Amino acid sequence: MQFLGIETLFKGKNALRLLEGLWISLRISLISVIISIVLGLVIGALLTGKGRVLKGIYRVYLEVVRIMPQMVLLFIVFFGTTRVLGLNMNAEVAAIIVFSFWGTAEMEDIVRGAIVSIPKVQYESAVALGLRDREVLFHIIIPQAVRRLIPLSINLITRMIKTTSLVMMIGVVEVSKVGQQIIEANRMTSPNGAFGIYLVIFLLYFIVCWPISLMSKKLEVRWSE
Repeated sequence: MQFLGIETLFKGKNALRLLEGLWISLRISLISVIISIVLGLVIGALLTGKGRVLKGIYRVYLEVVRIMPQMVLLFIVFFGTTRVLGLNMNAEVAAIIVFSFWGTAEMEDIVRGAIVSIPKVQYESAVALGLRDREVLFHIIIPQAVRRLIPLSINLITRMIKTTSLVMMIGVVEVSKVGQQIIEANRMTSPNGAFGIYLVIFLLYFIVCWPISLMSKKLEVRWSE
């Protein structure tokens, strides 16, 4: 135990502090995921229409999100808006804004791709049977699109949970930041503490993300049959 440095975890409330930090990471992820799914579903469905202006704006938005690192976006939103607009923004709120901004772009692309992937012959056949556009959308297109986008959206959730480790850079005391504080406080008495603490953080992320990943794979296999 001393070789691994895990004994640091059992000093005081270190273990509880790590769990509290993990909850902060999960809370940011959960709120961001909910916002991303709602906005992504709405905007993604709209993008399947013929609006060229909307598609042009979306393309620029998607490229900005894909090119710019999330850390830079965090700095721009948290430090930039605070200085330029004079806003007293909470670091956790800034993190939710950035992750929602990123997640919505990814979700839009998933939804749009899922809807577009439905063969046009199904739409044409439904219309030939006398179904209205709304009925075709809700009874034919959307049910099939949901089956295709859910596994991909679950993968997006796991990516978002893991990427929350970046929010420590703007002062959010999530699980990685708590681990860093514990290591610094015990560096003299537990020189190997960094290995043990980061190993525990890895296990915490694994425990959270692994079941979600398994669910995605099972759904993908089940719905591909």
